[in-house]
Amino acid sequence: MKDYDVVIIGSGIGGGSIATALAPTGARILILERGERLPREPQNWDPESVFVDLRYRSTETWYDRLGRPFRPGQYYYVGGATKMYGAAMFRLRERDFQVVEHEEGISPAWPIRYADLEPYYAEAERIFKVHGEAGLDPTEPPRSGPFPHAAVPHEPVMQWVHDGLKAQGLHPFPMPLALDLGLPGSKCIRCPTCDAFPCQVGAKSDGETCLIDPVLRHPNVTLQSTSLVKRLVTDDTGRKIVAAEVEHAGVTEQVRAPLFVLSAGAIQSAILLLRSASSKHPDGLANSSGQVGRNFMNHNCTAFMSIMPLRVNDTHLPKTLALNDYYYGGDESDRPLGNLQMLGKIMEPMLRDAVPGVPRPLRSWLGHHSVDWYVMSEDLPSPENRVRPRADGSIELLWQRTNMGPHRRFVEVARRFIKRVGFTVVLSKPFGEETPSHQCGTVRFGDDPATSCLDPYCKAWDHENLYVVDGGFFPSSAASNPALTIAAQGLRVGQQLAQRLRTS
Repeated sequence: MKDYDVVIIGSGIGGGSIATALAPTGARILILERGERLPREPQNWDPESVFVDLRYRSTETWYDRLGRPFRPGQYYYVGGATKMYGAAMFRLRERDFQVVEHEEGISPAWPIRYADLEPYYAEAERIFKVHGEAGLDPTEPPRSGPFPHAAVPHEPVMQWVHDGLKAQGLHPFPMPLALDLGLPGSKCIRCPTCDAFPCQVGAKSDGETCLIDPVLRHPNVTLQSTSLVKRLVTDDTGRKIVAAEVEHAGVTEQVRAPLFVLSAGAIQSAILLLRSASSKHPDGLANSSGQVGRNFMNHNCTAFMSIMPLRVNDTHLPKTLALNDYYYGGDESDRPLGNLQMLGKIMEPMLRDAVPGVPRPLRSWLGHHSVDWYVMSEDLPSPENRVRPRADGSIELLWQRTNMGPHRRFVEVARRFIKRVGFTVVLSKPFGEETPSHQCGTVRFGDDPATSCLDPYCKAWDHENLYVVDGGFFPSSAASNPALTIAAQGLRVGQQLAQRLRTS
């Protein structure tokens, strides 16, 4: 197998953003992806296929902290987890980069500030065609310019919800959405199968559509899918990565390069570093601090179905509204509570596991008469919350949620003001550990090599040519969707690496 100038492991939002920044340099770039391209097919929009048959979910078996096996909500495709995400593209708040006191612990400071990422947030919003409207969210950080595209308009039911929240003195705002919508030649048809479904028409701004496909137009960039990286190999000093061992088409070979970027997702990146242990690094690569695999975070999330018996919810695209009045606590608490945003439309097949004893006609009725919400609070870092490889090749996710008292309080606060909009009943169900969709924190960056794995530009303290750019670098999870922040840091790191390549 030929040598390259840069090897990027993972084609999700982190790896794709790095590739986007590096492609114009002319460097020979290889992107390795363990999955294949997710096919565009009728099953993309079929809730039976997606939620009952689990057609696109990994068939891996992981183990929880009690040793119980489960099938994780992991998706390995070109474009990474964004193939199934809900297109939400939030910036972190300015305060999220600082020390924040929560009722049950501390959210630590980041080694960078919001101002360091702001220009890259703006560029990521442009790349992902983000729709939004500035000036309506009371927690909104400063912006160097408006959103690239106008906010996605509310459909009638969502406008009614918006007005009902605003009448209570709250500040609902348009949810920032990454969609190819409302522009000449746009592909989006405002279907009800966006959140947690793959997009059959390529209208969702995911990592494949907005990052990987454009960079592959550069002749110096190569994508090799169905390629599982087994371990990273160092030189005799242990300071430099010299090769990745890659299994492809039944053959394991070494790929060599002077620069490696690991972007396999917070869990898989940490697992690969730990599996790459050697005599020089018996505890795994980038792990002199002992923090690789630790501090796993995944947000505390609860789904709501708010029921309106006399009205059918015929909304096609409900994810047009969010609310941050309680992000810092507001009038309910002097400590942060979290973010509220809309879920994609809940349909009958999605409810079978959640309410198995309810007859199918009633589940269908609930789906047609509900407005669906996502209540999200911050999960705090703890070194005891960790991922690690098992001897049989599987993964242990040893995770016990933190900060759940404030989350439960936020759930009840949200239930009250949602009911005041005009809903009769608000049903709730917490998300379980089998859905690590906002995974972060396992390879944290910082200013001190003794307590972090990476420097502020995501370079491993222990290795001169290894960068880790995915949700793993987060020192805290905040209470916002992580995708845009991963993209912004990827562009920031990529710009520095591009300068390094041009001068080398």
